[in-house]
Order: sequence, then C-alpha cells, then structure tokens
Amino acid sequence: MLFDDAYRTIAGNAEGIFRDKGSKFIAYAYPIRNEDEVKPLIAILKAEHGKARHFCYAYRLTPDRSIFRINDDGEPSGTAGRPILNCLLSEDLTNVLIVVVRYFGGTLLGVPGLINAYKCASIEAIKSTSIITKTVNDVYEVIFEFLQMNDVMKLIKEENLAALSQNFDVECFIKFEVRKAQLNHVLSRFEKIEGLKLKYLYTI
Repeated sequence: MLFDDAYRTIAGNAEGIFRDKGSKFIAYAYPIRNEDEVKPLIAILKAEHGKARHFCYAYRLTPDRSIFRINDDGEPSGTAGRPILNCLLSEDLTNVLIVVVRYFGGTLLGVPGLINAYKCASIEAIKSTSIITKTVNDVYEVIFEFLQMNDVMKLIKEENLAALSQNFDVECFIKFEVRKAQLNHVLSRFEKIEGLKLKYLYTI
C-alpha cells in the first residue's frame, strides 16, 4: 500500500481556557472537512465575542496532512498561529481547526508569554475532546436491476460496507463507502456480478 489510509482527528467540538496576567485565551477546536468551513466558524465566534481583541487560528486538512494554514490576527508574527499549529502537529491531528479567542487583560505578555498562552489554550481544548482514528473512504454508487438485489446486499453485508443511501425502484441504486485499503478487493467482487454499474463519487 502506497499510503496510510487512516488519520487522527477529534471526535467533536471542544473548548479550552488559559489565563495569564488578566488576559483570557479561549480555544475552540472543531473537526472540519474543508477550508470552506473555516470562515463561517470564525464569524460565529466573532459574533459571540464582540469584545475580544484577537481571533487567531490554525488548521490542518486532508488525510495526508498536506494542507495547513496559520493566522496570527494582529498578534506578533509567530506567537499565535504557529503555536496552535504545533499542537496539531504534536498530536498528529488533521481535519481540525483551532481558533483561540483572546481577551486582552491590560498587561503585555511578551513573545514567550504569548506563545505559551496560545499553546496552553490549544492543548486544553484538545484534552477536552476524544482523539479518534478515521479511515480514508471512497464513496461509490452501484446501480443494478431489482433481480440482482440479493447478490448486491449479500456482498455489502459480507464486506461490512456502510450504505449511505439507497433506492429500490425499477432501477435500484445504493450509495456506499468503502475503506481505501479494501477498495480493489470490493470492486473486483462487484465486477463479478453481471450487469452492474459502479460509479465513483468522492473520497471522504
């Protein structure tokens, strides 16, 4: 196998708080699937925290962990986004966004203080959720005649495939997901059933 088809991410939304010299750092961690989710989540936080001064964030995306972005949002360069990202790197997490909302307490923390605060808040958020391992799955649609239903359903059950949606009408179809590592084996089994149409949809 050329790549690892599993990755570590978080089970759900989480929060963590760190305080230093009157400043409050509230970290929000979110499981995300793509970059389009980032801006709306930050907009919600900005609406909730009207008096906060900074909304710094980092995210990492894709199972091969190749996409990442950091934003210091007005803090000195390298003091906010980078320490947040480092928390994701050290836990080997991907498909995660962490936004740290800062309320300024009147005392400057300096560069080491800021790095520590953004790091500690992020760690608190990660600690308050579960880390889970997910597999990289391809989603396919299989189209078949009603008479082939038993063969198809048997295969889906034997291979433990997750059916996402199905329709059993004149023309039947089932949308299912299959782990990348199983893909060739499962597709070759489907191909042995005559008259089926298989269509690749997307990868999740």
